[in-house]
Amino acid sequence: MNKSELIRAIANNAGITLKDADIAFNGFIDAVTAGLKDGEKIQISGFGTFELKSKEAREGINPKTGEKIKISATKTPVFKFGKAYKDSFN
Repeated sequence: MNKSELIRAIANNAGITLKDADIAFNGFIDAVTAGLKDGEKIQISGFGTFELKSKEAREGINPKTGEKIKISATKTPVFKFGKAYKDSFN
């Protein structure tokens, strides 16, 4: 399922227009992005949690040359499904 198919499914399930579903979906994405940028942890009860994980700076090896390189510290957005959601599939 791609983004447009997901928006169509949201519109059908909620009984709203495609335009309204698109606005709501993009609003959700924007709110999650803004929250993560502000350092917030976003928990959706019964579904899961969005948060930023920090990776420390580290040393790596260039596989092509074997040369050691420095890898900068980064922040990566992650999503972890909640137990209730995962249990719904079994």
